[in-house]
Amino acid sequence: MALRGCFVTGTDTGAGKTVLAAALAAALRASGVRVAAFKPVVTGLAEPAAGWPADHELLAAVTGARPREVCATTFAPAVSPHLAAELAGEELALDALAAAARAAAADADVLVVEGVGGLLVPLNAEHDVRDLALALGLPLIVAARPGLGTINHTLLTIEAARAARLDVRAVVLTPWPAQPSVMEHSNRKTIARRAAVDVWTLPGVTPAVDDLARAGAALPLNDWLATAA
Repeated sequence: MALRGCFVTGTDTGAGKTVLAAALAAALRASGVRVAAFKPVVTGLAEPAAGWPADHELLAAVTGARPREVCATTFAPAVSPHLAAELAGEELALDALAAAARAAAADADVLVVEGVGGLLVPLNAEHDVRDLALALGLPLIVAARPGLGTINHTLLTIEAARAARLDVRAVVLTPWPAQPSVMEHSNRKTIARRAAVDVWTLPGVTPAVDDLARAGAALPLNDWLATAA
């Protein structure tokens, strides 16, 4: 089965990748595309973000799916996936996660995959999130913070992605303020120049599906989607 879509990663935990993935999926669905979302594993359910649903619940809401269809593997502790699985006496298998992602896309035109933390976050003793992105073969969208420190984190993420021959389509800085500072403007230009990559922005949004769809519609979605080889 040809897999068409994109893989959303972040420069770190909390860099905005769930919001970005949800905005992309919501905008695609609002345009009439049959879109599925997939997240390999969710940790930290014991410590939910104030005012926001869990990652798989938000992605389910914007795609009209059930949370378990988005992510069937969840853990309570807010720790790395490999440690969460170890504490639960389980192991996350790369092949099984890749197969689950493809299964999620079975009845959809487009699949939006959201990673876990950053690209080099371990899934098990041998594999990390980057390996899953490689297994799926989808183009990469990087969610990054707009403020201090983002240049280093973003350039390192792009370097790690390109070293593995992943196709980095864009960086999205979020939440982009209504009145960006000189530093934030400079961060955007510097990342774009030094990494030779398109850098877009996503404003602060609410968990409302319509709000996410409006924000996502301002991004060049069709340019970011590709069919895996």
